[in-house]
Amino acid sequence: QVRLVESGGGSVQSGGSLRLSCAASGLTLGNQAMNWFRQTPGKTREGVACSSSGDDSKRYPESTKGRFTISRDNAKNILYLEMTNLTPEDTAIYYCATDLKIRYCDAEWRLDQDYWGQGTRVTVTS
Repeated sequence: QVRLVESGGGSVQSGGSLRLSCAASGLTLGNQAMNWFRQTPGKTREGVACSSSGDDSKRYPESTKGRFTISRDNAKNILYLEMTNLTPEDTAIYYCATDLKIRYCDAEWRLDQDYWGQGTRVTVTS
């Protein structure tokens, strides 16, 4: 049974940093692309980072490029999201997600991932 469990969320001041973790079980982390998404009330869930398996390429939208870094420890089966220079606009619930059939990041983040974590809340205060 696949399970994704996020942690590391919290409250931080504008300009601060946080590192989120996503512990995966029931799958081999290195075998498929892994994604981070976020969602705020009233808005569609949006992708904020993707890590491909195989070539380890990464994708970010313009809103997070240069500030967020996705990485993975395949030996520990943990996915990370390092977030720096945070702003109040980054306030959201953050989710990790994966589709077991996909090895490389798509051009667009798809919401029909096979598995989602329960989310971890990030609040950035000004």
